[in-house]
Amino acid sequence: MTESLSAVTALLLGLLGSAHCLGMCGGISSAVAMGIDKRNSNPLLLLAGFNLGRIASYSVAGGLLGVLGWLISSPEIAVFLRTLAGIILVLMGLYVAQIWKGLSHLEKQGAFIWRYIQPFSSRLLPVKSPPQALLLGALWGWLPCGLVYSTLIWSATAANWQQSALLMACFGLGTLPGMLATGLLAQQVQQLLKNRKTQTIAGMMIIAFGVYTIPFQGLGIA
Repeated sequence: MTESLSAVTALLLGLLGSAHCLGMCGGISSAVAMGIDKRNSNPLLLLAGFNLGRIASYSVAGGLLGVLGWLISSPEIAVFLRTLAGIILVLMGLYVAQIWKGLSHLEKQGAFIWRYIQPFSSRLLPVKSPPQALLLGALWGWLPCGLVYSTLIWSATAANWQQSALLMACFGLGTLPGMLATGLLAQQVQQLLKNRKTQTIAGMMIIAFGVYTIPFQGLGIA
């Protein structure tokens, strides 16, 4: 994949993954939105701060995991990593489409860390200022989520920590429409993303990305 294609793919993964975010994690998103003080003169600013912090955490996590990919970089490993990226995308698509939920087991791996972070995030509710919203988002970015974890693994195959961080930032930006829809109570958008057909279509598109990503020629298949 070229850098531009990877960035666009990451953005689309976040957008398509919103069907999962609201369909399966809508209760959590709504809880955050309800915790924002709507009496504030500019609730949109608070939502923007929250999402900026969340995306920043994704980017930091991507950079950290990307270092591992960089350390083991080689021509042979590159083919393996790209194949792994394609497989991860296929599994992610199955997860979003709710056909196979095996990636949910990844969420259990992050529960240990979240157990220590969650008490601090709870103390920041209700959100009344942009700095408070930013900090809450930065903490919330570490919430156990199979979709985020699978995207992290995919981003690490870039074998470049800067690129991995960029991919996760783009992924986070792609989730913005769904998260803002939840925060601003845009019922029509929420219902669309929660629709079973929408989730299936989104999942199939992610699977298509995965199949396209696998370097069949490098594997000697084509």
